[in-house]
Amino acid sequence: MSQGLVTAAYIVAAVLFILSLAGLSRQESAKNGNYFGIAGMAIALIATIFSDSASGFAWIIIAMAIGAVIGIYKAQRVEMTQMPELIALLHSFVGMAAVLVGYNSYLDAHNVPADMHTIHLVEVFIGVFIGAVTFTGSIVAFGKLNGKIPSKPLALPNKHLLNLAAIVVSVLLLVWFMKVDGSIFPLLLMTLIAFAFGWHLVAAIGGADMPVVVSMLNSYSGWAAAAAGFMLENDLLIVTGALVGSSGAILSYIMCKAMNRSFISVIAGGFGSDGSASQAEETEGEHREIQPAEVADLLKNASSVIITPGYGMAVAHAQNAVAEITSILRRDGINVRFGIHPVAGRLPGHMNVLLAEAKVPYDIVLEMDEINEDFADTDVVLVIGANDTVNPAAATDPHSPIAGMPVLHVWEAKNVVVFKRSMSSGYAGVQNPLFFNDNTFMCFGDAKETVEQIQKAL
Repeated sequence: MSQGLVTAAYIVAAVLFILSLAGLSRQESAKNGNYFGIAGMAIALIATIFSDSASGFAWIIIAMAIGAVIGIYKAQRVEMTQMPELIALLHSFVGMAAVLVGYNSYLDAHNVPADMHTIHLVEVFIGVFIGAVTFTGSIVAFGKLNGKIPSKPLALPNKHLLNLAAIVVSVLLLVWFMKVDGSIFPLLLMTLIAFAFGWHLVAAIGGADMPVVVSMLNSYSGWAAAAAGFMLENDLLIVTGALVGSSGAILSYIMCKAMNRSFISVIAGGFGSDGSASQAEETEGEHREIQPAEVADLLKNASSVIITPGYGMAVAHAQNAVAEITSILRRDGINVRFGIHPVAGRLPGHMNVLLAEAKVPYDIVLEMDEINEDFADTDVVLVIGANDTVNPAAATDPHSPIAGMPVLHVWEAKNVVVFKRSMSSGYAGVQNPLFFNDNTFMCFGDAKETVEQIQKAL
């Protein structure tokens, strides 16, 4: 395939990637957005593999076949609740790919023109640094999301100074790397520091900030891909990496704005307990328990109901049962809507995807800003598996670890029913005073089984 044809294919692929991002911005067009992305990637792969500059065709096909088998196997078995951790793991692959491309480009630099030698060394150094940070940061995020690593932030002494020292030393190593005309020792030393820096950067971030971390790592993986594109002199990889990097950065900004946080404050520490036990275990009063049949009676006598789902709904696979009781109540003329917090779940848009999967109509699924004023006029709120996103301490307690985080004002409703397995604190490790309010009832048990019992009673 001639270079001109490859360039034309790359332009078409880049346009499809942009259309993909545009489609993914709305639920109604998300499926088409995925199709555009698949088509763009297929064109990009075909153009790259069959270009005149490509070689080792058989090895490429073998590698793609192995990757395809693993990818299809995982895609068929992954649960929606495991999607955030899978995405974090995939980000780590992009980071390690950038590291390997960087070292390969460094070791096989005989084709680099003399006037580009210095720029090439800078590309290699920065590409390896970004890739190494992305790799270990994504591994830690994967561990936190699947519970293998505690969600509470790691609090090493002088952690901010450690991060600053890692950056300063890496810059000094870059200067050394350039002065010695690309000696491998400073590159190896920087790689080790970058691995440690990426690990500490994410380990020091608390559980409630994990949706921001996922989008942040998405951005990092994009810039890592762009860096690999520069080293491989592949224009489409540069464009694609820049699209992913910038869109991830924008998503991180949107998430931080929704949480009333600055991006720097998330990186500097994050929400969550400081590891000093008691806060998550403090009891602030007595709770009142309610049975599913009694919840059904509350719903029958209500004129307006708001459902606020969280990660617990995803874990219990309760979305279809929730959709069923929504249909029953709407048939009876009851106004039912959903209030979605921007960081509900452990992935931006996690709850929206689950509800769309359960065929809940788009027009009754509202964002936090759209529905917060309506809670005061609502008869019953069902809090299904949510905790930190409905915690009134964020709005009323300036000393709370989540103070200032915008939350759903469910406590303003006439009656609040909280579905939980126990009285334990949420993912951020912060106790929720909502559980002890006079208008709050606790409905304990598996969310799916409990909602199905309510459905039968209705």
